[in-house]
Amino acid sequence: MAKPTFYITTPIYYPSGKLHIGHAYTTTAGDAMARYKRLRGFDVMYLTGTDEHGEKIQKKANEQGLHPLKYVDGIVDDIKALWKKMDISYDDYIRTTEDRHKKSVEKIFQQLLDQDDIYLSEYEGWYCTDCESFFTERQLEDGKCPDCGREVKKVKEESYFFRMSKYADRLLAYYEENPSFIFPESRKREMINNFIKPGLEDLAVSRTSFDWGVKVPGNPKHVIYVWIDALSNYITALGYGSENEEKFKQYWPADVHLMSKEIVRFHTIYWPIMLMALDLPLPKQVIAHGWLLMKDGKMSKSKGNVVDPNVLIDRYGLDPLRYYLLREVPFGSDGVFTPESFVDRVNADLANDLGNLLNRTIAMIGKYFDGEIPSYEGKVTEFDGTLQEFALETVRKTEEAMEKLEFSIALSTIWQLVSRTNKYIDETQPWVLAKDEAKSAELGSVMYHLAESIRIVSVLIQPFMTETPAKIWSQLGFTDKSLTEWDSLKEFGAIPAKTKVEKGDPIFPRLETEVEVEYIKNSMGGSSAPVAEEPKKEEVPAVDEKPEISIDDFMKVDLRVATVIEAEPVKKADKLLKLQLDLGYEKRQVVSGIAQYYKPEDLVGQKVICVTNLKPVKLRGELSQGMILAGSSDGQLTLATVDPSLPNGSKVK
Repeated sequence: MAKPTFYITTPIYYPSGKLHIGHAYTTTAGDAMARYKRLRGFDVMYLTGTDEHGEKIQKKANEQGLHPLKYVDGIVDDIKALWKKMDISYDDYIRTTEDRHKKSVEKIFQQLLDQDDIYLSEYEGWYCTDCESFFTERQLEDGKCPDCGREVKKVKEESYFFRMSKYADRLLAYYEENPSFIFPESRKREMINNFIKPGLEDLAVSRTSFDWGVKVPGNPKHVIYVWIDALSNYITALGYGSENEEKFKQYWPADVHLMSKEIVRFHTIYWPIMLMALDLPLPKQVIAHGWLLMKDGKMSKSKGNVVDPNVLIDRYGLDPLRYYLLREVPFGSDGVFTPESFVDRVNADLANDLGNLLNRTIAMIGKYFDGEIPSYEGKVTEFDGTLQEFALETVRKTEEAMEKLEFSIALSTIWQLVSRTNKYIDETQPWVLAKDEAKSAELGSVMYHLAESIRIVSVLIQPFMTETPAKIWSQLGFTDKSLTEWDSLKEFGAIPAKTKVEKGDPIFPRLETEVEVEYIKNSMGGSSAPVAEEPKKEEVPAVDEKPEISIDDFMKVDLRVATVIEAEPVKKADKLLKLQLDLGYEKRQVVSGIAQYYKPEDLVGQKVICVTNLKPVKLRGELSQGMILAGSSDGQLTLATVDPSLPNGSKVK
């Protein structure tokens, strides 16, 4: 029986310089999903690559006295080396300078020209060289590029145009019929309100001011514009338009296009319309994640705040970086990288929680049972049943999160099992049981439950961490591959009795916080901003001092129902909790000063009211995208809640 297929893509990166940790974030997310689906028995195609044509590439190559292909070859070699270092398991790497791509692009352009979806005219408008994008006057922001903020130039030249307007209504209908096509929901609203409803203009799809690109068939003075060229990679890599279209028939349409939010417009407007014109199925979902920011904004060489993933991998190993990227940032939202948060994650989650759990377990099995895992006897101690149930529920929740590409939630769920297993040690107190021979059955059960819980964790983390599982399996003494497969998670109790454990080095040595924070800052040029102070509490004026507002002012506040799906303390901030909220149409992070009144575990599942249109702020380095409502009286604070039957995203009036 043929395996079900799963096709996932990253954007193809523009090789104008070295990639940074933001690019690594997208590609690691795609890799985690590809690995997860393979573990679940899917025939996966994971595609990445580079977009190697355009005016900017030609200009930079000329400045260095190189042919453009020679220039990009060196950068592509570096990119591939980084992906190898990060253990990215892509199945194909497409370069737009490859013949297989160029020939198919020529055929695509010719077909669109023949059916009058493309026509020749003259373009006059504003052009951003860095973004390789045209903009109308109304789309500019303060006369500059709305995407990157750089200067634009007025361009007038002969150009081929794509009749985008012809497909606008059909595209809107597709959005309506396929509500999950664009994630998060806010991106869809942005596309509709900012680009489609104001009037979708025909798109210039060729240039004559440079010649580094795929030439228009029959009119070689025109170069096919980068977005027709680049977007086609998702099907040209599968052989579309070639003599062998077997892969295209096998994998298309794509299950997921992954990208950063600044290129959503091209993938949710231009690309679907191209496919409609070619009479091809549209991808099932386009997912736009947020930016990985620094405290002082976007990563920029001029700011000296670019984080090179090579530096972090060379010093700390691969898995700490992969874990941090996928755990720290709720997928779909912006996240903030700080050296402090990176070191804290490694120490707290990896060294203390998981690493210490493994070390203690191996040591106790060695001490109490001569290094052999006892047999599984079911539920012996009063705590065994709850741990078993927790472990199996963790598997279900992890799968549920992964199907939605909620990587942070999946890892948070897994780490709740790590924490629960550590708590199980405190509950059962094996060092006390070991003193009483009559308690040997209980002691054996405890050792088995610890080893089996760690095994389940090791299987669950495989999509995220590619080296750690094997280190755990080595210490647990696994030689049977079936113990590491996803199907082994269906039941508790897979480890055979008398499996011989072997004590090894700590899988995550604890880091010296001050030393490592300074090291990371220096590797970035020392530009990291100091940790933000927790905001001082402002005195609340008396009721009669509150100025009156009009109903119009009140109606500006957007109040929405949300469910808390995850909560945890903010490092080094006693009063702050970091909450992940499900608003129905998107996930959002909010930092709230309620840690004195609520424990994180008590908040998960609660319905709250969120102010969603506040300007985002950073509190102790954590991005807060709104505020949850609460009331206080006599030194007590209580969250404002709503009827549990109200769906997430409902507007509170």
